[in-house]
Order: sequence, then structure tokens, then C-alpha cells
Amino acid sequence: MSLRLHPKVHIQKLTIGRENAPLLVLDNCIEDPERMVERAVSKSFVDGGRFYPGIRARAPLQYKQFLLEQLSGLLVDYFQLGGMRLSLSMCHYSMVTKPAQQLEWIQRIPHIDTVQSTSLASIHYLFREPHGGTAFYRHRSTGYEVVNEGRRQDYFSTLQKEAADPKFTGGGYINGDTPFFEQVHAEEGLFNRMLIYRSNSLHSGSIGEDFVPDTDPRSGRLSINSFIDAK
Repeated sequence: MSLRLHPKVHIQKLTIGRENAPLLVLDNCIEDPERMVERAVSKSFVDGGRFYPGIRARAPLQYKQFLLEQLSGLLVDYFQLGGMRLSLSMCHYSMVTKPAQQLEWIQRIPHIDTVQSTSLASIHYLFREPHGGTAFYRHRSTGYEVVNEGRRQDYFSTLQKEAADPKFTGGGYINGDTPFFEQVHAEEGLFNRMLIYRSNSLHSGSIGEDFVPDTDPRSGRLSINSFIDAK
């Protein structure tokens, strides 16, 4: 199985928020995305760990090759990674399966994946039902939309103090503004849409109150999530 960009892929090059963080949106991303869904059906998913509210399974090698071989030029150019070599530190099928009332507090707020500005994250939506998309946020008290190495200590020490407030997290998945975070941009989860952004942008899945967890890859909130590192 080989993967190729769809001949009618539509690419948007966006900058979001006050800090003008770069965001790529690829609609109609790959040819025959249904094959990737069917491959997921045969996978054995496992718990995604403390930070991810669901289950995961490794994506096919061909998908990793697709990211590094067919998207590398676009990524190097748009995210200003000239002279660096791209590699993948994670590439998994992911399914959000945890009921809202069972979330840990860290799963109820926006997050970053790393403070490194040369690390990218991608999410490729492979569901057709209205299971929500991805949103980006500003931390109200610091004003940060991006948390880099220089901001790490200030941000996380502030976050720790705020976490003592009973209003810090809501009752379920974050999906819009809160007293502590302001949503600055959101992208709908559309079948065969891919988002690529810097891993240090504050972000979260935007999942509504009516979300019903489903472990079937054909009907659940299936995506492929990847971390792309440049060194």
C-alpha cells in the first residue's frame, strides 16, 4: 500500500491568534482515505496514557513515509525549517473514547506537546460523523498562545496556582472559552482533513457535550496523530 496526496488536495496556509502561529490545513488530503480506516479496523488499540483521553495503535509504515517524503518540502518551507532533517517521534491511530465525566484535570484544558519551536504536530481526521475538531487557545493571565522554552517556567508555575481554583476546569471536554483560556481559532473535524501546527501552540480537541465515545474505527472519532521533529 502506497499513499499519495490527492490530486485535488486544497492547502490553506494560515496564521492564527495574536502571535501569528502558523497552521496548515490540507483538505482532501490523501487518495483513498477509506483504506486507512479499514487498516485501523484490524489494529489492536491500547490505552493512550495519562494525557490522551482514549486509545491508540501504530499507524502503517506507509503513512510515515507519506508524511516525510511527500510533505517535507511544504513543512520545511512554511515552518521555516531550512537545513533541518525531519523525523517522526510518534505516528499513531488515535480514538477519543473517554467519557467526559471521567477525564483527569489535565485532559480538560489546552496543552502543548513540547516547548520546541522546531517540532510539529499533525492530526488527520478519518471520521465522517460530527465528532468535533481542534481548537487553539490563549492563556488569559499570561497572554501566551505559544509556550516556548523561555516561557515554560512562567506558564507552568502560573498554571499550577490556577489549578487550585474550583473553576479552573469545567465538567468535561473544553470546547470554547473558559475563565482561564480564550479560544483564538478552531478548525472543524472533516473527513480527510489534516492540520499541521507547531507543537508548542496551546491546543485541544474541541468536543461537544453530546459526544458519545465509540471504539469502532468506522464510526468513532478516528484520527492519525503524528509528531514531526526537525533537527
